[in-house]
Amino acid sequence: MNLAEVLAHVRRLELRHRRLVRNLLVGEYASVFKGRGVEFADVRPYQYGDDVRTIDWRVTARTGHAYVRRYVEERELTLYLVVDRSASDAFGSTRRTKAELATEVCAILALAAAQAHDRVGAVLFTDRVEHHVPPRKGARHALRVIRELVAFEPRRAGTDLAAALELVNRVTRRRSLVFILSDWLAAGYETELAITARRHDTIAVRLGDPREHALPSVGLVALQDPETGTWRDVDTSDPRVRAELARAARERDRALARSLRRLGADVIALDTNRSSIGPLLAFFQARERMRRH
Repeated sequence: MNLAEVLAHVRRLELRHRRLVRNLLVGEYASVFKGRGVEFADVRPYQYGDDVRTIDWRVTARTGHAYVRRYVEERELTLYLVVDRSASDAFGSTRRTKAELATEVCAILALAAAQAHDRVGAVLFTDRVEHHVPPRKGARHALRVIRELVAFEPRRAGTDLAAALELVNRVTRRRSLVFILSDWLAAGYETELAITARRHDTIAVRLGDPREHALPSVGLVALQDPETGTWRDVDTSDPRVRAELARAARERDRALARSLRRLGADVIALDTNRSSIGPLLAFFQARERMRRH
């Protein structure tokens, strides 16, 4: 994809999602992810109606008059998009691949963050970190992040999620919002993910495709693992084979969701044959309900 094609694709993504972001997701994003922290500003004399829990008892004891603490809400947030671009994410049996689905979701999140005046950064990885965009504020930078995602051509095939999370954990000191977009066909990331989830608000986005859960009956087919290159013959005309593959896929998804939640991450499941908007909105609204209660 040359530069002109990249820019045209970015423009289509922006135009396609700008109204949706502005009308729906910005409000949900801001209400869920903004104002989660507070920073001490100063103290002032107690006034009738103040919350007694804000009384600064040390200052009150020292002066003999009641004083309350004042806080300034921390509005600025950093959104990190950690995107798996290994060979398995280039697969797609419908109108888009898992990598293209990830790019669309990242475009929505980056535009929402820019309108909320948050910083946006990205880490693109295979079996190593191939590209890092340090977080900055502004619509222009958000478009740069989208452009980098659209234009990116991975040089490697494997997956090392731990390396990407180690970079985020190393360069991000303040609590941030970390979206990890992957098909999660990886191993050895558990320790780094637990550290990320302990330090940051971490959301694991599982990218899937319908053919990973249900194969059509088309006879004997040869399937290749895109990351290892190994081949396997599968008789898709046998209903028992198809049923076993579907059962194994469902159990793998359930086990993955349990593992991710145990490590401290929230989970959003997306598929290449469905819109990402519904699951994103449902996730934001569920988060808001939890926050209120």
